[in-house]
Amino acid sequence: MGEKWVFMTDLQHQKRLAAEVLKVGTGRVWLDPTASESISEAVTRADIREKIEEGIIRKKPVKGVSRGRARIKAKKRSYGHRRGHGRRKGAKYARLSRKRRWIIKIRAQRKFLRELRDDGTLDRSTYRMLYRKAGGGEFRDLNHLKMFIETHILREA
Repeated sequence: MGEKWVFMTDLQHQKRLAAEVLKVGTGRVWLDPTASESISEAVTRADIREKIEEGIIRKKPVKGVSRGRARIKAKKRSYGHRRGHGRRKGAKYARLSRKRRWIIKIRAQRKFLRELRDDGTLDRSTYRMLYRKAGGGEFRDLNHLKMFIETHILREA
């Protein structure tokens, strides 16, 4: 049996020295497996520095956590996927900030008021008065605004 045994020399000392020289942990030190003989002869820091210059000993790059999967999830959520009932925790409005709720509400009210003004249902002064009331938070929602207009404004006209 012509088996040839290749014993990798114990390079723990060299690895530790290289780690100190390179200012990294031992896990990030790469030793060229083909040059193990040459590395085993390096015993001083100066020897290790030489091997680093030759490229026999190198610093491995830092491993990061990939954001790829997170980006894919975020993209899907942007158009409504992965947001179903099973994913939700918290009440309906616990998932919407106060500000976002306000923005949605006020835009709806202002859009409605604009439409009424443009089609001639409201004159400018009444529109301004209602616009200011809406901005002051007088109306809970669009329905409340409509009820107010029916009972107070249109009845008088």
